[in-house]
Amino acid sequence: MKLPPLNIGELVAAVPIIQGGMGVGVSRSKLASAVANEGGVGVISSAQIGFSEPDFETNTEEANIRAMKNEIRKARELSPKGIIAVNVMVAMNNYKETIEAVVEEKIDLIISGAGLPTELPKLVNGSSTKIAPIVSSAKAAMVITKLWDHKYSRIPDLVVVEGPEAGGHLGFSKDELISENKPKLMDIVKSVIEVLKPFEEKHNKKIPVVAAGGIYTGEDIAEAIKEGAAGVQMATRFVATEECDADIKYKMAYVNSRKEDIRLVKSPVGMPGRAVQNSFLEKLDEENIKVTRCYNCLKPCNPATTPYCISKALIEAVKGNIEEGLIFTGSNAYRIDKIVTVKELIKELTDEAEKNLD
Repeated sequence: MKLPPLNIGELVAAVPIIQGGMGVGVSRSKLASAVANEGGVGVISSAQIGFSEPDFETNTEEANIRAMKNEIRKARELSPKGIIAVNVMVAMNNYKETIEAVVEEKIDLIISGAGLPTELPKLVNGSSTKIAPIVSSAKAAMVITKLWDHKYSRIPDLVVVEGPEAGGHLGFSKDELISENKPKLMDIVKSVIEVLKPFEEKHNKKIPVVAAGGIYTGEDIAEAIKEGAAGVQMATRFVATEECDADIKYKMAYVNSRKEDIRLVKSPVGMPGRAVQNSFLEKLDEENIKVTRCYNCLKPCNPATTPYCISKALIEAVKGNIEEGLIFTGSNAYRIDKIVTVKELIKELTDEAEKNLD
């Protein structure tokens, strides 16, 4: 059976795969456009995207906005007909300015997590940009949809449900993540689909629900579709592609990782994260790593008390300084054994998914 397309309003992705947004600098225009050209949804991460701009250290916010706009334009040039999205974290200090900038560039879709994007409908008002919150529970899906409906008479165009096996910041407590009875992604997906039904009926509009976190094979994609998801979001597998925007050493950290190397890490945002073990994390286990320069990136972060500067750690990693940086990853990175093209990866995933849908 052929994989169904992912319909986000009038946007139609022939392949129901969203490539997850990965910051800092891991998913930019090169990766996003390659995914979009294969029929999926390519996502650029806005997190500190201006890190390679010459004035990033002295003029961080403007460097980020400029780089964000440039990356969207580049992605559009490389994939004029594809669907290009951005991932913007609610916890970023320049959230409002970033949203306004990407709307100005007529981005197709904004995916927003690391907090509930309560004001997002207001910020995109009057544009054709679609909006999607990331949630980790039916309760969160209910809260944000009810708020948008009540305050803006608008509901999400898409909802991304991120389970406990995801990479980066996680919407679960550490106790939940280490529990043998931790929440199962497909259970959360099904409960989110249920809570959204009354809003779909009220607005006479379908809200596609996308499963994310630990999706690794075509078989996983087929399972998500069978359980009622409209598609999946995958990030980890797209790191080990030729088109991924990270340094080759970053990609090889995934290829060379073992199961025991994938671990939880504390984040300055107060959420646990998942990353690849390295010298940086070993040092962090012993002591806080002093912050010498604050980029004023995250709302809850206090440079005087934070265990480390997450911006610096992620920038070091993406540049290839992998022993002194933070390498965020999903729980399945150790299963990767080679670097492939995006075209090869999407073909493998779709072929396997279709075989498992028969």
